[in-house]
Order: sequence, then structure tokens, then C-alpha cells
Amino acid sequence: YERCPNLDPKRDIQALFIGHMGESYEHQGHTGATVADWAGLLPIPAVRVEAACSSSGVALRMGIYAIMSGLCDVVMVGGVEKMTHRSTPEVTEFLAMASDFPFEQWNGLTFPGLYALMATAHMHKYGTTEEQLAHVAVKNHYNGSLNPKAHFQKEITLEKALTSRIIAWPLKLFDCSPITDGASCLILTKPELAKKFTDTPVHIIGSGHACDAIGVYEREELTSLRAAKLAAQQAYKMAGIKPEDVDIAEVHDCFTIAEIMAYEDLGFCKPGEGGSLVESGETSLKGRLPVNTSGGLKAKGHPVGATGTAQAYEIYLQLTGQAGRRQVDDAEIGLSHNVGGSGVTATVHIYRRD
Repeated sequence: YERCPNLDPKRDIQALFIGHMGESYEHQGHTGATVADWAGLLPIPAVRVEAACSSSGVALRMGIYAIMSGLCDVVMVGGVEKMTHRSTPEVTEFLAMASDFPFEQWNGLTFPGLYALMATAHMHKYGTTEEQLAHVAVKNHYNGSLNPKAHFQKEITLEKALTSRIIAWPLKLFDCSPITDGASCLILTKPELAKKFTDTPVHIIGSGHACDAIGVYEREELTSLRAAKLAAQQAYKMAGIKPEDVDIAEVHDCFTIAEIMAYEDLGFCKPGEGGSLVESGETSLKGRLPVNTSGGLKAKGHPVGATGTAQAYEIYLQLTGQAGRRQVDDAEIGLSHNVGGSGVTATVHIYRRD
């Protein structure tokens, strides 16, 4: 509420949409009402939104529906996940529930394995290298070192990334996002009311949401996420912009290959050129298109239910000049790209500074 000094939560907030993937972690369901209760917002309607790792990206989309439909003037959207009190095998099993049960989970395939399939397909088709994957990790750990809220706040070297232990070849330890606790939230309102609550509003000008088959074995290709491409097309059309108009982006780098694929799916480069793009430095903090200035899921962390709105929060900070040591100069248009599971759900949102 500090960034909305004129907001009275109890008086003004009319609905709550909270992204949360797994009550299995905490043995607590009914998350919407629970959060509204703990936040002192009862008796407003409160809904838990579950879409795996894109839960709060979809919650943001639901909040936009509420505002644009005229049902609400002010809503809170956000996400939360508490994961670190569980063991790594337990968390891996819980996360795998977002994949196909009969043919993927049942046979022991987890998300590192699923994204390793995508990585090897990308390497085979386009010549993407392990070094290019490592460049994503190095870049995002550097950005995370500048973010006081990041899970990992230390830089790593290319050598350290390349020599870390194999998780699911070609993905190594530093190619994988960590198990993280976290929460994030945003206040959404109508454009004509925004200045009532804050002097630094940011406008959401585009929103897209799409889904794909839950089993990767059902898809035509492994080197691209169809849901992400479709969501991006919807968001660009709504915003009336093209990929080259984007100044900064937060993309879903649950694994380093996911960031490289995101460059391509979002139209930042041609298919197969994502590895070369990160290797060139163009997506670094001082590059042509800074990507994951927060540190991304890779270094900022990935509390799965909270990730989508955490990405939006980073874009807000950047567009309002509040990002501190990682601030990008003169950014006007930002984009967030949030993916659930192995590309089963995707949301893309586009933002413009006031």
C-alpha cells in the first residue's frame, strides 16, 4: 500500500484474485478467502486462481476482466507460494502435478526433464549451445545481484555455470530456477481513477492468454511454445504495438532454455536466433532490449504462484524510475511473459508508463 498512499484498502478494494499453485505445500486450501481474511479485506469476493507457474499471470488477467467489465473499480491481484519447508524431492513431485499424469508424471518425467527435451530439440534444430544457455544464467545472476529482493544476489561466471552438476542434460544446476518462497501483489483500477491513488501509475495496454495440450507428446514441435506465441499476438494486437516497440521485458526463465525460446516466441528475434541474441549482450542490462532486469526466475526466484505479478511489479518499478541500481534509462513500454507448466498456459501483458 506504500505505493498507493491514498488507497484505503478496506474501503476501496472490491475484489481479490490470488494466484497459488499448490495447497499440497502448506496443507491449506481455499486460498482466496484465506488471504482476504489475513489481509483484513473481508467480506469482499476473493478467488484463488490456479494455472501452475502462471497462476498470478492469469490472476492479473482476471483482474483486468473485472475492471474492464465495469463490475469493479479497484481490485487487488497477486500471488503467493511457500515451498522451502518441503524437501527438494517433495517440491519436484508437487510441481510435476502441472504436467500430464498418465504419460509424463507416471513415468517419472519432471520439469527439468521436460525442459531438457526442449533444450535438446532446440540444439538439434538450430545449433543452440550449452554456452548460450549459460549466458542466460550469468546475465540474470548479475541482474539479481542488483536486486535487494532477489533470492540469489551474487554474480556467477560462465565457467561456474558450465561446470555445475548436470540435472537433466543439457540443463545444469545453474540452468534451473530455485525453490523459493514469495508473494507479490498489484492494485488495478480504471485509468480515470489511477491518479486518485498514486502519482506514478502505469497503464496495462495489452493482455493475452492462451493454452496448449498438457502433454508435450501431443505437440507439433518442442522448440516453441504455441500458447506463448498466441498470447503475445493477442497482447500486441490489443496494445497496437510490435515486438520492436518493447523497451524492457520480464520473461519466464524457469530454465535457461525457456528464456531463449521466449525471445523467439515473443518476436524479439527469428526462430533459432535466441541463443545468439543473449550471447551478443543485446538482452543485458545495458543492451538494446534488457530482459529480466529483476534477475528473472533464475536469480530473483520462482515462488510459482507469485511469479506473474512479481514480473509485473518489476516492470512497474522500471517504468516509474524506481528500480535502483538496475534501472533502465528511458523505458516507456514493458512486457511480462508468464508460463505455466511445460508451456500449457501462457499470459503476456504489455505496459506503458504514464
